[in-house]
Amino acid sequence: MAKQRSNFVCQSCGAVTTRWQGRCDACGEWNSIVEELVDSGIGAGPKAAKSGGRPTNLLPLAGETESAARVVTGIAELDRVTGGGFVKGSALLVGGDPGIGKSTLLLQSAAALANQGKRVIYVSGEEAVAQVRLRAQRLGLGEAGVLLAAETNVEIILATLESGPPPDLVIIDSIQTLWTDRVESAPGTVTQVRTSAQALTRLAKKTGAAVVLVGHVTKDGQIAGPRVVEHMVDAVLYFEGDSSHTFRILRGVKNRYGATDEIGVFAMTERGLEQVANPSALFLDQRDEDAAGSAVFAGMEGTRPLLIEIQALVAPSPLGTPRRAVVGWDSSRLSMVLAVLETRCGVRIGANDIYLNVAGGLKITEPAADLAVAAALISSLTGAPLPKEAVYFGEISLAGGVRPVAHSGLRLREAQKLGFQSVMTGRVNSVDKTSGFDISEFSQLSEMVGRIAANGKKPVAEPEGW
Repeated sequence: MAKQRSNFVCQSCGAVTTRWQGRCDACGEWNSIVEELVDSGIGAGPKAAKSGGRPTNLLPLAGETESAARVVTGIAELDRVTGGGFVKGSALLVGGDPGIGKSTLLLQSAAALANQGKRVIYVSGEEAVAQVRLRAQRLGLGEAGVLLAAETNVEIILATLESGPPPDLVIIDSIQTLWTDRVESAPGTVTQVRTSAQALTRLAKKTGAAVVLVGHVTKDGQIAGPRVVEHMVDAVLYFEGDSSHTFRILRGVKNRYGATDEIGVFAMTERGLEQVANPSALFLDQRDEDAAGSAVFAGMEGTRPLLIEIQALVAPSPLGTPRRAVVGWDSSRLSMVLAVLETRCGVRIGANDIYLNVAGGLKITEPAADLAVAAALISSLTGAPLPKEAVYFGEISLAGGVRPVAHSGLRLREAQKLGFQSVMTGRVNSVDKTSGFDISEFSQLSEMVGRIAANGKKPVAEPEGW
């Protein structure tokens, strides 16, 4: 007889220990370790394999390879992030905050494929079939030929999917609600999530169906459960947004069949999620052009250029330790830009409260935003509004230099398309320069600081080399 023993598994990272402890040694999370029963002893686990194995065929690296067959939804922003549509036989993981619109987007994509004659199955583990129908009717999708099921047992789901014609798309909402008889633990635990995801991924490879798994996120915004699930699937998409804004960002962070860091922009309306054809115009829609501390950053998200407003406020601090509040950017990078302005440019800014915001709720990780942030800070400090028709991009080095960035041509063309006439940046290759566009190239940050401060209303210390 197989006997049962206990393992203690961290629900955040999946690390296994032999006893309970308050803090996980692997990831540092508190109160994340849960006891799970594991079979052991004679007869436990899968049957012993036969002695010896059959050899497999070894193929050369060179050779013809067919392109992956895709299921195109017709929703351009979703197809853009996935690399041209869902790949047959692939597994995707979609994460996002509760109520952000994950189920709405997937239901819309399911209805779009069903209207094309595809066989689409939507399995909900959190809602009853009646609730899914009500949401579909509210979105105007009640007549779509999507097949629904409300089930959480993995064995029943697999048997249902294998009993009929092979589906083109299977949506599981969500992976944390599933459970399997093969594991003695509660739904949502690390072992259950990992085993359920493995079974569904194996189904995708076997039947050729595209399987989409919806995942919950933690308070840090990461997909809950073991990180091994993200390694098992072929693509990981994050659905981002702010409840105070109408738009949503679908961001690809892993894609074996397309580019990573690609984004799709949607707007939440009464009829569901609608595509945004021109995201740059959306992010600059309510920009105050005459306000000091506002700079337009020409950034890149994947292969898409975007114009984004950077807002900065520099205010005298009544506290001994000035405040640093950052929304949508890396706070450590802000500290670096402030240190360069103080040390290399001689700007007295460190004793002030600093507030930095990326307008619209978008999150930026690109180092090319350094120059736009520095321009917004100097503009707010001196009270000098920046030129309305200018955009900024460039990476700042610790020595005070402005380094060139990639894809300058795409950034310049996007700025010119929206009516901007000049740019302040580092060195730009001659092939990227756009005719009729005023390009100001700076090798040192102090040069740009001097130009902005010359029109300011408040004095700043003169940087070296003015």
